[in-house]
Amino acid sequence: MRTREAIAALIPHQGLMCLWQEVVEWDEERIVLRTNGHRDPAHPLRRDGRLHAVHLCEYGAQTMAVHGGLLARRDGGVAKPGVLVALRGVQLHLARLDDLPGAIEGRAHKLIDTGESWQYEFELHHAGVPIAQGRAAVMARPD
Repeated sequence: MRTREAIAALIPHQGLMCLWQEVVEWDEERIVLRTNGHRDPAHPLRRDGRLHAVHLCEYGAQTMAVHGGLLARRDGGVAKPGVLVALRGVQLHLARLDDLPGAIEGRAHKLIDTGESWQYEFELHHAGVPIAQGRAAVMARPD
């Protein structure tokens, strides 16, 4: 899957808020994505021309959403909308990401899937160097 539009069809995040541009690979438990969108001056999370590292948590959470969307589509359905309820063990290794010259790669590994809640660990890299990691928990949004 090589376009933001194809990824956006799987998740609630649309337009430039769909942060990932390419699914590199995925299977039942893991996903790897890539983007260069952090360099876009029109990035919706920029403030005063800067994109702060705390937003890497949203990149991590969206790895979960894309993975869930791919799994649901594979099974003939659509992913349940979710709400991010917790971030744990988050480590940020830089202050901002708008000045990174190359692509960001995101990796997520599913830890728990109850059908109504999910927990993943995520890692984000630039040029093979870790820039953030943590765990995120999401609960299905009530109907």
